[in-house]
Amino acid sequence: MADTPANGSALPPTRSPLKLSTAILEAQKLAWAPVAFAVTLAMRDRGVLAAIRKGGRTGRPVDEIVAETGLSEHAVKMMTEASISFGLVEQRERGYTITKVGYFILRDPMTRANMDFVRDVCFGGMQHFQEAVVTGKPAGLRVFGEFETIYDGLSQLPADVLKSWLSFDHFYSDGAFPEVLPILFSDAPSRLLDVGGNTGKFALSCARFDPDVRITIADHPGQLALAQRNAAEAGFGDRVDGYAIDVLDPAQQFPRGHDIIWMSQFLVCFSEPEIVSILERARAAMGRDTQLWILETFWDKQENDVATYCLHGMSPYFTCMANGNSRVYSDPDFLGCIQRAGLKVVYRRDELGHGHTLLRCARA
Repeated sequence: MADTPANGSALPPTRSPLKLSTAILEAQKLAWAPVAFAVTLAMRDRGVLAAIRKGGRTGRPVDEIVAETGLSEHAVKMMTEASISFGLVEQRERGYTITKVGYFILRDPMTRANMDFVRDVCFGGMQHFQEAVVTGKPAGLRVFGEFETIYDGLSQLPADVLKSWLSFDHFYSDGAFPEVLPILFSDAPSRLLDVGGNTGKFALSCARFDPDVRITIADHPGQLALAQRNAAEAGFGDRVDGYAIDVLDPAQQFPRGHDIIWMSQFLVCFSEPEIVSILERARAAMGRDTQLWILETFWDKQENDVATYCLHGMSPYFTCMANGNSRVYSDPDFLGCIQRAGLKVVYRRDELGHGHTLLRCARA
């Protein structure tokens, strides 16, 4: 006899090994996910998880948690009891103990970067997700202002939102830089064009790595001002230049004369036709010996489910908050854009940093 859900309708055919009871529990986790997220943030930010962790394996009673956090007994009981089902704590005879999940919520840098990003950047705007899907516009972005894309308004975001956005962006890009730089500089380039250089963090890494290289950052004027200020404060103002460009305008060309054109977690911010347009202009700016390097993450090229899950979580952000028409791409879709732009991949290295892929492209 086939399993049937509560309403009596037949279940769809599936190869999933999940039992019916497990499947319906997973469905409820999704239904209550926003509530679980809010409680988890409060458990972390109000010091409840930290207080419970101090109790070790024997557990921490409610009265001690109340005394340490300053929360009411009701608040502590309500959150800790709910957190049993949310997987953050376990109830022992003496009190509550923290689980491995709770520990990662409290101490894991990736989890913190993700949660802060979702809270500050995504949570409010995701109420408009269905509108974004229908219109192809970043409908959720209106919670921060009337911007065409989040990149247009990045310098105008509230301070806490910008901090979480930058922390998230840097967490996922910075981890690959130490592995990438020796590869990029193996041919001793003298001039590097960093397209979409953001705050200039990669440019500064290049300047520190090679004392002779000159870097040009191509980005929105607002971002350029921030990047060049950061470069000047770091003592590299004489080697880091700016080039203002709206990459969505196909009439605006990239500057020529660079040994390397670099794009790090940049093309994911655009639709496939826009990626092709950007790459076509990069191709036009390439000299005979120019190398085009791309650093991206592809959801179907990850070694573990954690990385894949995080990347799938990022895709709705791009659609609802960032620009309305991009996503985290699969490897075949992205390579198709490269080919349509008249380029070919001549070097590839996977699993750099947090699941990044490094590509070097040449004219096809």
